[in-house]
Amino acid sequence: MEGNVPQETTSFVGRGPELSVLGTALARHRLITLTGAGGVGKTRLAQRAARGLSAAPASVEREYSAYGRIGSAHDNDRAAERFPDGAWWADLSTLDGPHLLLPTVSDAVDLADHSPRMPVEALCEWLADKRLLLVLDSCEHLVEACAHLVGELLTAAPGLTVLATSRRSLSSRGEEVVEVAPLPSGGPDALALFTERVAGRLGRAPLEAPGADAAARSVCRRLEGIPLAIELAAAQVGPASVADVSERLGSRFDVLARSDFVWPRRHQTLRTAIGWSHELCAPLERLLWARLSVFRGSFDLAAARAVAVGGPLGAADVAPALRRLVAQSVVARTDGESGERFRMLDTIREYGQDWLGELGEAEATARRHADHFTALARWADARWSGSSQLLGYRLIEDAYPDLCGALDHWLAHDPATAAELGGLLVYFWTCCGHLKEARDYLERALELHTAPGPDRTRALIGLGATITLQGDYETAAAISAEVRAAVEAGGDQVEERIGAACLTGLLGMLMGEPAKALAAVRDALAAAPGSPFDSPDRLRCALVEVLSLTALGSFDEGRTLALALREQCVRTGEVWTRSYLDYQLSVVALFSSSPTDAVGYARTMLESKRLLGDAFGIALGLDVLAAALAADSRPEQAAVVYGTGGAYWRSVGHPQRGAPELQFVRERCEQTAREALGDDGYAAAYARGAAAHGPAALSTALLPDDLGLD
Repeated sequence: MEGNVPQETTSFVGRGPELSVLGTALARHRLITLTGAGGVGKTRLAQRAARGLSAAPASVEREYSAYGRIGSAHDNDRAAERFPDGAWWADLSTLDGPHLLLPTVSDAVDLADHSPRMPVEALCEWLADKRLLLVLDSCEHLVEACAHLVGELLTAAPGLTVLATSRRSLSSRGEEVVEVAPLPSGGPDALALFTERVAGRLGRAPLEAPGADAAARSVCRRLEGIPLAIELAAAQVGPASVADVSERLGSRFDVLARSDFVWPRRHQTLRTAIGWSHELCAPLERLLWARLSVFRGSFDLAAARAVAVGGPLGAADVAPALRRLVAQSVVARTDGESGERFRMLDTIREYGQDWLGELGEAEATARRHADHFTALARWADARWSGSSQLLGYRLIEDAYPDLCGALDHWLAHDPATAAELGGLLVYFWTCCGHLKEARDYLERALELHTAPGPDRTRALIGLGATITLQGDYETAAAISAEVRAAVEAGGDQVEERIGAACLTGLLGMLMGEPAKALAAVRDALAAAPGSPFDSPDRLRCALVEVLSLTALGSFDEGRTLALALREQCVRTGEVWTRSYLDYQLSVVALFSSSPTDAVGYARTMLESKRLLGDAFGIALGLDVLAAALAADSRPEQAAVVYGTGGAYWRSVGHPQRGAPELQFVRERCEQTAREALGDDGYAAAYARGAAAHGPAALSTALLPDDLGLD
């Protein structure tokens, strides 16, 4: 079963009755909203339910034996049967407004739409024939937008079920609201949560001290069973005993009882627990907490330093203060592909944002945040052509919510920098499948930043490339003409000229005008001699030259140039260009009646595209791999790969849309496979490949023989 539900990083405690109610609701309703106060555990409950539905029946039985299954056995089986296409998770907590809601949900369900269609239309079409569970986590700040989107999706996709978490209901038709209450404050689950969190850090010793058991029960009662509040209290054990934590917490609530607080009781209890944790932090830790609240998503230590350093908080203070915030459960720590990362829960971040405002630092911190992520984009762009390309790609991918935050900041305060940042991100955006966000941000930046200059020209080039990849060639051609005029008016702008030629070349290639593409890039490169690896645009122009030669039938010249360029890519560690060179060498081998070589190059190309997660590139690679397999007398494997490729083409919102010159060969090879297998055999193999779309299917396509087909 497919899906992207986050892994649980701590033990799950209790919630047997809630899981049962939720399982029944998932079996009987198409829209379920888990409501409740902040910190009550809505996200963890949704996470556990979604993961449970994707587990094998035996593992589900074992996993829930202590706490109850998700609903009755009958309802659980019905729910699992309803979602053969998986459970998919969209984290909405990183969004400051509704403008990125659709892209975030599309990304969550593996839709990397490259078409110029309206985003909601593309998403509806993608989900229309699927039977899956979509979890929208943290909807409370986007209730109206979420309600509208969910209504559209449920209408278009009869097999879709939506599970939302929100502090308030979506108020949608057909919505089943399940209120999530705190754990029973005097019951075993609240106590188990407290003791498990303490024991997980410190062992059982603190819990076995005299009076510790009674003190732990007192803490759970004081905090009314609210999971986040209990975890914050448990994090204070160590520097203090369990009894001391209970006593100090009791004093805090005694003060609260004599105050004029008017918040709802559970909100008041959680707010008090967070405030108590805040008071127990050292001054530098409180300052760091406030400044870190500017991050939308996860962040690394370098980003924390860039944003938080200033005044009494020095660079050397950030790491130890951050570790102490992690130890107190104020900040969560995870290990990602690019290293150690940190993140705040929504409720704790909101508290920090309030303090940041009280300190009068909100504007200055947002500026440092935007400066840091703009610098990151500049660093990654400058290293695109070398060994740090993949690292830069990973860092940009990890920082995506905060890069969007930086763009929002610059659009409001400095449109010229917004245009620059948008231009820097275009090729990362295209690899990630975020074309609609790229177009939206670039169009907004260009509307605001109208003064001629390199930043505007670069943003225009990026917008033209984005629209070209969406297939809107008429609009792209108009932008390409505007770019050429801007370059001519700007005088001696070498890199802008090469960038303009790159756009002309890309457009020419995809429009089936390779001679025009070849002339444009050769003229630009001849006017400014240098190595293809001197800049990203030079390297892209060299790639267009290779693609154009092959499209024009100059196979020997194209192969020679491609091999020389590929050798340099291998030597420098560059991945993106190499992947397209492997694609082109596969095409040349196919045209040259060397199908075994074509299979090898296609698989190498796909290995690179898998590293980048480039759905459009994967679709191209599967196309040429399937044709090569058919030409190499492997019809069944070819049919399976054709099916997988078709699924990837759907995910990017296009029919098969590879190089125009490949279409005839692809159709001929497909017909060869069909004749070898017969119509029924071909259809069955194709369906098997289409049904297995995703990482597992791609892994199967990359096997060097027929293993994994049965």
